[in-house]
Amino acid sequence: MSKATKRKAKQNEESKQRNKRSTKIKPPKQDEYFEDKRNLEDLWRETFPVGTEWDQLDSVYQYKWNFSNLENAFEEGGVLHGRKVYLFGCTEPQLVWFKDESKVVCIPVVVAVVSPFPPSDKIGINSVQRESEEIIPMTQMKMDWVPYIPLEDRESQVDKLKSLIFILSCTQRRAALKHLKLDRVKKYEYCLPYFYQPFKEDELEQSTEVQIIFPAEPKPVFCEFDWELDELEEFADKLIEEEELSEDQKDTFKEFVKEKVREAKKSNREAREARRKVIAEMSEETKSAFEAMRFYKFYPMQSPDAPDVSNVKSPFINRYYGKAHEVL
Repeated sequence: MSKATKRKAKQNEESKQRNKRSTKIKPPKQDEYFEDKRNLEDLWRETFPVGTEWDQLDSVYQYKWNFSNLENAFEEGGVLHGRKVYLFGCTEPQLVWFKDESKVVCIPVVVAVVSPFPPSDKIGINSVQRESEEIIPMTQMKMDWVPYIPLEDRESQVDKLKSLIFILSCTQRRAALKHLKLDRVKKYEYCLPYFYQPFKEDELEQSTEVQIIFPAEPKPVFCEFDWELDELEEFADKLIEEEELSEDQKDTFKEFVKEKVREAKKSNREAREARRKVIAEMSEETKSAFEAMRFYKFYPMQSPDAPDVSNVKSPFINRYYGKAHEVL
């Protein structure tokens, strides 16, 4: 075989190999899998955790809390399905277990109020350190009820949507806190969502106790006096016996306590009268709405990515709302 013939045969073989490679079927490229976002996935995160210390917020979001129970409540058959709902958040520091270790964790909680109108436009500010309770418009703390837009509706025009879900939102930016006075910053930590239920006597209306801070020498006398259970003469004598009060200040102390009791009784009476007036001026529709209001308290579901909170659930919301009708 001549060189030319060998070269031609080699070229023919290489051509066949190329054709063979080019006709080989390539396996299809496997699609990457991305989990679909759930429609209400960020609902609990969008709800401002009222009363949480600013420096604790990051610790709240360090875990992948599962609020699928809250999301499912809006599905057909759920307790919130098709109803107008107002949501606010809060946190509860609790000692819990996570990955074989016990630690104090700020647990996020969401409270849902089923109501045809906002439950309140006010915020209560109270703490052990503050001398008196404040009830102020929530707008003073840059808080307000705003419509929550589910993920599937976020491309729509917001003003055309008829939202049934409203969340308590706060527009105060954390970055701007350094420009505020410390007292103003601390106010946020003492905030409690306020609610006034005219058909239920407030605990202060029922109270027969008064806090006494008597300006005695050499130090003030701190005590609680119950005008139904305590007898003032005996009460004063006991303080003298315990060397909390001197004998020569006894009569002044008794007059001081009597004045405080008169003030408390007057305050209780005015609160009852104000409540009766509110009810008398209320429309039947509003009365029915108050009576039909329901509070639902949602805790995170058990999940491998977050502490187990199943043993620390409580129906108590706060001193204004009292207890939830149902804990989920």
